[in-house]
Amino acid sequence: WNADVVATAKRDLAVGETLDGEGGYCVWGKLLPAEKSAAMGGLPLGLAHGIKLVRSVKKGQSLCWADVAIDTAAPAYRVRKEMEAMFAPARAKAAE
Repeated sequence: WNADVVATAKRDLAVGETLDGEGGYCVWGKLLPAEKSAAMGGLPLGLAHGIKLVRSVKKGQSLCWADVAIDTAAPAYRVRKEMEAMFAPARAKAAE
Protein backbone atom coordinates (compact mmCIF):
# COMPACT_ATOMS: atom_id res chain seq x y z
CA TRP A 1 0.00 0.00 0.00
CA ASN A 2 1.93 2.97 -1.31
CA ALA A 3 -0.68 5.66 -1.92
CA ASP A 4 -4.29 6.54 -1.27
CA VAL A 5 -6.88 8.78 -2.93
CA VAL A 6 -8.44 10.78 -0.11
CA ALA A 7 -11.72 12.69 -0.42
CA THR A 8 -11.01 16.43 -0.40
CA ALA A 9 -13.61 19.20 -0.13
CA LYS A 10 -14.41 21.07 -3.36
CA ARG A 11 -16.10 23.80 -1.31
CA ASP A 12 -16.87 24.52 2.33
CA LEU A 13 -19.04 21.63 3.54
CA ALA A 14 -21.47 21.88 6.45
CA VAL A 15 -22.54 19.40 9.12
CA GLY A 16 -25.43 17.28 7.86
CA GLU A 17 -24.54 17.45 4.16
CA THR A 18 -24.47 14.15 2.29
CA LEU A 19 -21.37 13.48 0.23
CA ASP A 20 -21.97 12.66 -3.42
CA GLY A 21 -18.70 10.83 -4.16
CA GLU A 22 -16.56 10.75 -7.27
CA GLY A 23 -17.61 13.20 -9.95
CA GLY A 24 -20.01 14.97 -7.61
CA TYR A 25 -20.17 18.50 -6.26
CA CYS A 26 -18.73 17.89 -2.79
CA VAL A 27 -15.35 16.15 -3.07
CA TRP A 28 -12.46 15.41 -5.38
CA GLY A 29 -9.66 12.87 -4.92
CA LYS A 30 -6.24 13.92 -3.65
CA LEU A 31 -3.42 11.42 -4.01
CA LEU A 32 -1.49 11.08 -0.74
CA PRO A 33 1.29 8.76 0.38
CA ALA A 34 -0.24 5.83 2.28
CA GLU A 35 1.75 6.79 5.38
CA LYS A 36 0.16 10.26 5.47
CA SER A 37 -3.34 8.94 4.74
CA ALA A 38 -3.06 6.29 7.47
CA ALA A 39 -1.73 8.81 10.00
CA MET A 40 -4.58 11.26 9.38
CA GLY A 41 -7.31 8.63 9.02
CA GLY A 42 -8.01 9.77 5.46
CA LEU A 43 -11.44 9.00 4.01
CA PRO A 44 -11.00 7.07 0.75
CA LEU A 45 -12.70 8.78 -2.19
CA GLY A 46 -14.39 5.50 -3.13
CA LEU A 47 -16.23 5.44 0.21
CA ALA A 48 -17.26 9.12 0.15
CA HIS A 49 -20.69 8.55 -1.38
CA GLY A 50 -24.04 8.75 0.40
CA ILE A 51 -22.61 9.48 3.85
CA LYS A 52 -23.36 12.48 6.05
CA LEU A 53 -20.88 14.90 7.53
CA VAL A 54 -20.72 15.17 11.30
CA ARG A 55 -18.15 17.98 11.21
CA SER A 56 -17.75 20.98 8.94
CA VAL A 57 -14.93 20.79 6.42
CA LYS A 58 -13.27 23.75 4.70
CA LYS A 59 -12.63 23.92 0.96
CA GLY A 60 -9.37 22.13 0.12
CA GLN A 61 -9.30 20.14 3.36
CA SER A 62 -8.93 16.38 3.07
CA LEU A 63 -11.63 14.48 4.93
CA CYS A 64 -11.02 11.85 7.58
CA TRP A 65 -13.15 9.08 9.06
CA ALA A 66 -14.05 11.32 12.03
CA ASP A 67 -15.69 13.84 9.67
CA VAL A 68 -18.43 11.43 8.57
CA ALA A 69 -21.09 9.12 9.99
CA ILE A 70 -20.13 5.91 8.25
CA ASP A 71 -21.82 2.57 8.75
CA THR A 72 -19.04 0.51 10.32
CA ALA A 73 -21.00 -2.67 9.60
CA ALA A 74 -20.92 -2.01 5.84
CA PRO A 75 -18.84 -4.59 3.94
CA ALA A 76 -16.84 -1.90 2.08
CA TYR A 77 -15.85 -0.26 5.38
CA ARG A 78 -14.83 -3.58 6.95
CA VAL A 79 -12.75 -4.60 3.92
CA ARG A 80 -11.06 -1.20 3.89
CA LYS A 81 -10.15 -1.47 7.58
CA GLU A 82 -8.82 -5.00 7.02
CA MET A 83 -6.68 -3.68 4.15
CA GLU A 84 -5.36 -0.84 6.31
CA ALA A 85 -4.41 -3.28 9.06
CA MET A 86 -2.81 -5.75 6.68
CA PHE A 87 -0.84 -3.30 4.55
CA ALA A 88 -0.29 -0.33 6.87
CA PRO A 89 2.96 1.52 6.21
CA ALA A 90 5.81 0.54 8.55
CA ARG A 91 5.73 3.84 10.51
CA ALA A 92 1.96 3.62 11.02
CA LYS A 93 2.33 0.06 12.40
CA ALA A 94 5.12 1.19 14.74
CA ALA A 95 2.88 3.96 16.12
CA GLU A 96 0.12 1.50 17.11
